[in-house]
Amino acid sequence: MSNLKGKLFLLIGPSGVGKGTIIKNLKKQHKNWVFPVSVTTRKKRPGEKEGKTYYFYSKEKFEKQKKEGAFLEWACVHGKNYYGLLKKTVFDALKKGKVVFREIDIQGFESVREIVPKENLVSIFLLPPSLELLEKRIRERSPLTDEEVANRLKSAKKEISLAKECTYQVQTVNLEIEKGVKDIENIVFSELADKS
Repeated sequence: MSNLKGKLFLLIGPSGVGKGTIIKNLKKQHKNWVFPVSVTTRKKRPGEKEGKTYYFYSKEKFEKQKKEGAFLEWACVHGKNYYGLLKKTVFDALKKGKVVFREIDIQGFESVREIVPKENLVSIFLLPPSLELLEKRIRERSPLTDEEVANRLKSAKKEISLAKECTYQVQTVNLEIEKGVKDIENIVFSELADKS
């Protein structure tokens, strides 16, 4: 994979830290960046579009492609649905010199960094201002039991302990999305400037 001219930026962080919202903002502002669409085996929900929200695969098709090594990373969520990112989508964009941007969990990051060359990979960990604020945000987002919240916080602590493995750590101040977006744009532009 020596002919890759672009860079893959991975946004990592615990549930509730604002990754999805930041990506949504970046998508609006940077039409020339590539935001690869995932594949899933879950059923399509009303309003979701094939190739826009997800690529919807049957379990058989997903497992066949998984065996063939088609995925850059994949996971089975809650023991029932598969989610994955196709290698081809990412590598085609990197060969063209594009900025590829992707939200990913820490396990996915482990898989990706084994495949994507170091010089084409930048990982950004989004740190919450505090666990208290993160808990407040998790509770506000959706009705969860105390046990579910405790599990998410336990996962968050584990993920935060691995933040130092990422290229950058960005602290979200009171989970302010605008500042997070600006900080991440600055990282992308400085990385691209280093390369040229």
